[in-house]
Amino acid sequence: MSELQEPVAQPEVQTPSEQSGAEIAIDVLNELGVEYLFGHTGGAIIPLHAELNLRMRQGRKAPRFVLFRQEGGAGHAAEGYARASGRIGVALVTSGPGATNLVTPIADAYKDSVPCVFITGQVPSAMLGKDAFQEVDMVGITRSITKHNYLIKDVTELAGVLRQAFFVAGSGRPGPVVVDICKNALVGCDTTSGKPDPCAVIAREPP
Repeated sequence: MSELQEPVAQPEVQTPSEQSGAEIAIDVLNELGVEYLFGHTGGAIIPLHAELNLRMRQGRKAPRFVLFRQEGGAGHAAEGYARASGRIGVALVTSGPGATNLVTPIADAYKDSVPCVFITGQVPSAMLGKDAFQEVDMVGITRSITKHNYLIKDVTELAGVLRQAFFVAGSGRPGPVVVDICKNALVGCDTTSGKPDPCAVIAREPP
């Protein structure tokens, strides 16, 4: 009678961790030491607000959101924070008229060399150029009044672009950077988010 053999342990299958774009964005903001977000809510940017509210209820780390009644005031508050603290000010608003209300504080930050990152919502990437509800070309509008601006169409671009935006805003002659994020990039999931990003530029505070 043959001896019973112990079953051979099978290696665990490692499934890639999935994070939504909103989760990735908040993680990167935490990584970069962002303490405050000044802004107003809206449909295109609501996934970020949902993630902020979830973390607040769970007692997890997240930047504090300071609500303003109008986006222009939020932009100027981000400027004031940057001037007073020496850190990078961050404003968070939705697409369309929400984003265009930031044009004056963006121009002011550009003329006065104030380091700010202005994060704006945008329609889903599949709707770009189709005159969708509240679609405005923020990259085109702000090209002449920013150090640089980005349009994020896919969740896999999110972490690297945010890091680069903070680096650009605070390095050399400081100034404003616009990051326009399509809604699908915030609600989509990135299965590679747990892996190191070889193209990531780590942001640093201005001296």
